Amino acid sequence: MADAPRIDIYEARYPFPGVMTAGQPTPAQMKAAVEAGYRLLINLRGHGEVDVDEAPGRAESLGATYVHIPVDGPSGVTLENARRLAAALADADARPAMVYCGSSNRVGALFALKARFLDGASVDEALEQGRAAGLLGLEGYVRQLLQG
Repeated sequence: MADAPRIDIYEARYPFPGVMTAGQPTPAQMKAAVEAGYRLLINLRGHGEVDVDEAPGRAESLGATYVHIPVDGPSGVTLENARRLAAALADADARPAMVYCGSSNRVGALFALKARFLDGASVDEALEQGRAAGLLGLEGYVRQLLQG
């Protein structure tokens, strides 16, 4: 699995091998990410948010695989969406991967759910992984979900 190259993007973090989490990339940053070797771009922005309509064509024109998992606020922080994220990341050959939303908060939320319910982490371990991936404002909500 390829390492995740460092790219200058808002809230960029490198919490897991071959994965960068971030806030919304600009078109130039998306291009720089693909040129640096990112092969998979996973967008968690909700329907109607910035760049959701343009991103698939831009990613395709750059030669990257694009996956859209709409997370429309807290209601989109679901086990089903965590499963979709895990499935998108399952192919190690698709890495490095960039997973992004507006600020990386929803990214961290889904990684926390993935850690707890799909990878068997404890609540504290799952929250730690979520924070490493960008979880901030949704932490209280996510904690409740993790404690089930």
